[in-house]
Amino acid sequence: MAKKLADQFVEQLQSAGVRRIYGIVGDSLNPIVDAVRRTGGATRGGIDWIHVRHEEAGAFAAAAEAQLTGRLAVCAGSCGPGNLHLINGLYDAHRSGAPVLALASHIPSRHIGSGYFQETHPDRLFTECSVYSELVSTTDQAPRVVQAAIRHAVGLRGVAVVTLPGDVADLETTAPTPDCRPVESASLTPTAASVQRLAEAVNESTKVAIFAGAGTEGAHDEVIALAAKIKSPIGHSLRGKDFIQYDNPYDVGMTGLLGYGAAAEGIEDADLLILLGTDFPYDQFLPDTRTAQIDRARERIGRRTHVELPVHGDVLPTLRALLPLIEEKSDAGFLERTLKKHDRLMNKAVGAYTRKADKSVPIHPEYAASVLDEVADDDAIFTADTGMCNVWTARYIRPLGTRRLIGSYLHGSMANALPHAIGAQQAFPGRQVVSVSGDGGLSMLLGELITVGSQGMPVKVVVFNNSTLAMVKLEMLVDGLPDFGVDVPDTNYAAIASAIGFHAERVTDPRELASTYRAAFDHDGPALVEVVTDPNALSIPPKVTGEQVFGFATAMSKVVLNRGAGEAVSMIRSNMRNRPRR
Repeated sequence: MAKKLADQFVEQLQSAGVRRIYGIVGDSLNPIVDAVRRTGGATRGGIDWIHVRHEEAGAFAAAAEAQLTGRLAVCAGSCGPGNLHLINGLYDAHRSGAPVLALASHIPSRHIGSGYFQETHPDRLFTECSVYSELVSTTDQAPRVVQAAIRHAVGLRGVAVVTLPGDVADLETTAPTPDCRPVESASLTPTAASVQRLAEAVNESTKVAIFAGAGTEGAHDEVIALAAKIKSPIGHSLRGKDFIQYDNPYDVGMTGLLGYGAAAEGIEDADLLILLGTDFPYDQFLPDTRTAQIDRARERIGRRTHVELPVHGDVLPTLRALLPLIEEKSDAGFLERTLKKHDRLMNKAVGAYTRKADKSVPIHPEYAASVLDEVADDDAIFTADTGMCNVWTARYIRPLGTRRLIGSYLHGSMANALPHAIGAQQAFPGRQVVSVSGDGGLSMLLGELITVGSQGMPVKVVVFNNSTLAMVKLEMLVDGLPDFGVDVPDTNYAAIASAIGFHAERVTDPRELASTYRAAFDHDGPALVEVVTDPNALSIPPKVTGEQVFGFATAMSKVVLNRGAGEAVSMIRSNMRNRPRR
């Protein structure tokens, strides 16, 4: 029996280890979807079709699966609007380094270029958010394009897009299927000369600070060994949190807009800063000090701050080569001062409203996040919405070395947490997956609750409902602007979730948080806990500039003039607990 190109495409995905495709069916996708149906589903060794409610969510789900597993994940969109909806999630996947293949089906091939119904040019549109994007025109060309897409996505850790007209997918194959054997990843070892220069700089410095990112994955013990030998505090980025914060006696927290602890001051006071596997984008939080940077991507080195000591290599082999060349330092004064400062900041600022907060109404979001951390499984996967949910999870969710925390950390999209959780739960059906959603983000892709409910996924959604876009509100205030246009309609999300089959509860009393979380986590199926939190609780960065203070004061005066003193006083009181303390 003749084989259709659609079947060949699906076979190539199967050989690459793909077990599901996230998307919405449509006419130009029908040959592919039918080929997926004929595989019998993942339980029979085939591929599942995961029907989402918006293609953007499908791309986010694929991004999460790829980030957490390191393996190729796939999403699909039909011609025109269908695949256009993928673009935001694909930007997130691409910037996160997630190996994702996106199938953008196309209008009938003979109509391309004629302004046909729903015509777009996906092979052009996705260029900026992909490492590979190609249009399939013939059956001879197709299998090589698909193989190249798979190789690019996995090898370059990014998005590959295959644009396939529906009529071409329905043709019979004319070319053999390439053998797509897996290629083992190699470790990148730096040159001896660059390691020697770094060792000399470390040995001659008296105060060395380490700032670690996601590139330290798999090198936890070596980073700790380096810090122990040179008496260095270790700060980290949000993406580095999972890989370096746990079992780390030298941890001094995060810097940046979402930061906490003594990381900002620790790296400011150093005479040598070592950037380990991080492309931290906020140069205003990086000090003007002597800096070394270790990264496997040469193009990233020095693009955020001046780097005097560049080292091209993976973190693990670099540190293994570096450690024997390092002289152990005897003076631990810098490290001890930074750790004491970190302890003081954590106990007085970050921990201020996680204690004695069980009677405070409205609920302090810090307290809600702290209780969530205590109740969740030790190997839970957390997904966090962009905004204040990022702040609270960064500060209060402990990675433990067994948990994972992901979000749209480089693309910064709203509404990522729930679709990310869908992909995480599909990839790890036996693990607890918790979507930490803001009411603004959840309402943007609210339909994905139906995806979770209809498939009975045991995703646990924790909604921080403060009826405002709090991060945007903070940005306005520090810029000297009164908050405007940031209100979110007061909505009972627990009632909505309950109506579509979730176990759902709304919490207004902080004393009920722990028991409500536990009941949701014990439920065998989808569950949602809506926590009504203080709308005036904002986050103050650990490093506050005079301009930010002036902007906040100016904004408060405008709030008083426009809306009365009561609201301004309430906002100030709510945020006194989060101000950095010395």
